[in-house]
Amino acid sequence: MPDSTLEAMAKNHSFWQHQYGPYTANKSLPTGHYQADIVIVGGGFTGLTAAREIMRDSPDKHVMVLEANEIGFGASGRNGGFNMTLFGMEPETTIMRWGKQKTKEAQRYMQQAVAYVNNLIENEKLDSDYEHTGMWRVAYTNSQEKRLKKTYALLTDIAKPNSYEFYDQHMVRKKLNAPQIKSAIYEPETGILDPCKHVRALKQLAEDAGTNIYENTPVIDIRKSINGTIIKTHHAQIKAKKVILATNAWSHTLPGPKKIQNRQRPAWTYQIVSEPLTKEEWKTLGWQDRMSIEDNRQFVHYLRITTCGRITIGGGDIGYEYGKDMNKWHDPKIWRALEAHFRWLFPTLKHKKFDCQWGGAVSVNFDMTPEIGFIGDENIIYSNGCIGHGVSLTQLNGRLIADLALGIDSELSRFWIVNRNAVPVPPGNLLPYLGVKAVVGVLKGVDWYEERGKIDR
Repeated sequence: MPDSTLEAMAKNHSFWQHQYGPYTANKSLPTGHYQADIVIVGGGFTGLTAAREIMRDSPDKHVMVLEANEIGFGASGRNGGFNMTLFGMEPETTIMRWGKQKTKEAQRYMQQAVAYVNNLIENEKLDSDYEHTGMWRVAYTNSQEKRLKKTYALLTDIAKPNSYEFYDQHMVRKKLNAPQIKSAIYEPETGILDPCKHVRALKQLAEDAGTNIYENTPVIDIRKSINGTIIKTHHAQIKAKKVILATNAWSHTLPGPKKIQNRQRPAWTYQIVSEPLTKEEWKTLGWQDRMSIEDNRQFVHYLRITTCGRITIGGGDIGYEYGKDMNKWHDPKIWRALEAHFRWLFPTLKHKKFDCQWGGAVSVNFDMTPEIGFIGDENIIYSNGCIGHGVSLTQLNGRLIADLALGIDSELSRFWIVNRNAVPVPPGNLLPYLGVKAVVGVLKGVDWYEERGKIDR
């Protein structure tokens, strides 16, 4: 039987891990010296997808995946499960930083990423609880609605036709009893999944393709050597021709190459899940279309329905960590704020209790743009900067990284985020701390200004 929710929280497990029930991890890498064509550090969406795609293209390769915990413990097993097209932050941010043409290319990449995940689940018949139900991006106030309309105009300009619809409040209320929502952008070609089920299904696909996966095998050193790279664990050493660092939010904790340590920092996001709703509550609430929801605040809230009849809500605020402890799993203050927002948004559900709360880290870099790059030569590849929107992004990135690792010149491998001119994180803790405080202060100020007098919690 699965642990109780209190036991799951004590283990820093997500609701999805708790729901999964008993899981038997692969054995850790045994003591010894090894050689491999490709070693992948990190067994999440990125690493497992890259492993499978490499083995499908080159079944003669010896590919090893080293996961520091168990598959599903990291972001890939605790996120909201949104198969969505958002690239980094809002498209306005991408245009301001990179221009309209690259923003169009990013939008096309993300729509391809959503289709990649959907097709993989269908073709491989994965038990991922996938629902291709679409997504709403919503506004609560007049100021937010004004900005939402501008976003809609931009999205319809850069995306393929019929990718988005705009719903006024009349249309919103036909589909959901949430009187605080003034309007929404509806994006039909998106979906939701159970992230823990999905990442463990990806593990099986990678193993079926011939990948060797070792869990509970943290890497303690990475060093370049003649004709390869040396990867050390507590009990073993591997000489690899190529290395893929698929650790995302944990990348700054990796030993060895300094470049990977200054590409990003983790931001912690938190979620809660309600007790199951009754049939009458669902009938009163509406939400028959089962679309996911994200508001257009600067510090977004994201909501969705589970297959077991609950509602999850996350976001609203973040935790930030400057060192390498990676230990901000719990934040009761943010959990309470999420409960308050839920009750404000759904007044017919004010009485509902919340069974489980959890947190997890997402990868954020200084220019708020996903990045794939090389360290030294092209034999060490890294990926980070999903900004909390990585379910589809990281999986297509895995296919892209497979092309890079195999030397395949493809449309994917030429995507402009590869080896782009990224802004590194400043050294030490003081400058990142000041920078984060400044950015967070500005973003919270925008939310306060747009919601002043309108949202009372």
